[in-house]
Amino acid sequence: MKVLSIFGTRPEAIKMAPLVSALQRDPQIHSVVCVTGQHREMLDQVLALFDLRAQHDLDIMVPNQTLNGLYARLISRVDAVLETERPDCVLVHGDTSTASACALASFHRRARIGHVEAGLRTGNLAMPFPEEMNRRVVDAVGDWLFAPTAESRGNLLRENLPGRITVTGNTVIDALAATCAKLAPDGPLARGLAARYGWLDSSRRLLLVTGHRRESFGEGFRNICAALAGLARRDDLQIVYPVHLNPQVRNVVMKALAGLPHVHLIDPLDYLDFVWFMQRAYLILTDSGGVQEEAPYLGKPVLVMRDVTERPEAVRAGTVALVGTDTQRILDEVNRLLDSPERHSAFSRRINPYGDGRACQRIVDALCGRAVAEFDPYASAVPH
Repeated sequence: MKVLSIFGTRPEAIKMAPLVSALQRDPQIHSVVCVTGQHREMLDQVLALFDLRAQHDLDIMVPNQTLNGLYARLISRVDAVLETERPDCVLVHGDTSTASACALASFHRRARIGHVEAGLRTGNLAMPFPEEMNRRVVDAVGDWLFAPTAESRGNLLRENLPGRITVTGNTVIDALAATCAKLAPDGPLARGLAARYGWLDSSRRLLLVTGHRRESFGEGFRNICAALAGLARRDDLQIVYPVHLNPQVRNVVMKALAGLPHVHLIDPLDYLDFVWFMQRAYLILTDSGGVQEEAPYLGKPVLVMRDVTERPEAVRAGTVALVGTDTQRILDEVNRLLDSPERHSAFSRRINPYGDGRACQRIVDALCGRAVAEFDPYASAVPH
């Protein structure tokens, strides 16, 4: 069975890398990889970390590209790969333009499509934009719908979609487990990172921040920065913020926070470095979907700077709380976690609803027609 895996952004690469490795190990599968280059440098870093090589590289990005321009180029360029490879299955991941455009191109070619991380929904096409629409498009044309959770399966069933649904857990937990294994505390990688980031103050708790969502551009990011400026006045806290390269994020953040004491504005991190920072964080403030899944595995409380999330399982499990982009609400919730060890402990000791490190093998087994024991967090996950 020839399986063509297509991905283009760093989050996709992180979540697809362990799956590609599992595909390559299976004797029933001929694995081919195509990257679109939607995130160029960050994508290459992940490929190197997981020792993967792409047979096709579409190198899709051009300066100041619009979403429509990106989509058109993706469909046009991936079509030649589909013509050359003629795969039995095309695997795409998540909710990116790469995923939806390449799934649509594959559908036009009558190739069978597997959607990794199927079924996530907010119910609002504007939040997140355009990711909510992208994910629905892929699910509509998918033949294999690999839902990470039972709730995702429920979303797919309610939409009466024709694809075969399998609850697998999220492959990001497979990737995170493999990366944590590389970061053994006494190992050379961990020692090297500790030396590289020697400016961290061990006497202060670490608040790790990430933010990039389009719906927060403008007032949302100004509010977030105002909250961070207020938190920076605490004597027991240091803030590390790897700032996204998008000018609509970077310009606002740099103007508001550069030069504040105990606020470290750094360039985007390699995945290995970012996992190392997550391991050391006392809590995480983010608008990232992936971080909402990864942090519970590490026992880290997460406050999500969004009003809705397509990952409600962690909110119900108590590992994540939504705080939006309101300045006072962010301040209040971060301070509550910093000032209440009991509240922090309640977040940290929950069961991770997103995976047990065996999602990739479930997907490979499903593609090969083998029996699959579906993911159940309460049957197989271990509380932290």
